[in-house]
Amino acid sequence: MAPVDRTAFVERLTVPWWVWPVGLAFATILAVEIGLGAPGLTTWLPFVVMIPAAVALMVWLGRLRVSVDAEHFRVDDAILPLSCVDRVDVLTGTELRDAITAQLHPLAFVVQRPWVRTAVRVWLDDPEDPTPYWIISTRHPERLRAALTAKSEEPAVRAS
Repeated sequence: MAPVDRTAFVERLTVPWWVWPVGLAFATILAVEIGLGAPGLTTWLPFVVMIPAAVALMVWLGRLRVSVDAEHFRVDDAILPLSCVDRVDVLTGTELRDAITAQLHPLAFVVQRPWVRTAVRVWLDDPEDPTPYWIISTRHPERLRAALTAKSEEPAVRAS
């Protein structure tokens, strides 16, 4: 019997494709500039350091994973039980800009990636947690909202 996949939503917030050639070109130009001052065999050393460092930086920037399973909402290492989700708003354009600047609550949990133009605001219903909401970048805000609210919209089952 195959295991049941209970993951409702999974997304990795990778950097856009165009960042790779720009980042590698920047690292190469920087390595050339550094290498100009070092004669002989040490000219290649900046390339050995800068190119892998640029690749590591771009991989690290795109490591963030957002997921929703049957019981939890996970953003990188942060975990929120779905029972604490009150409501979810989709943020785009000026709504998103205002939500992460002028209207931002000082205790809000924010994971924002500038290359992702949409996000969700997850309002919390947990009296023990001072965090009023989470703002999380996502490329698929409607799908994430549906995954987060699916459990709360199911009719309650009463034990007899």
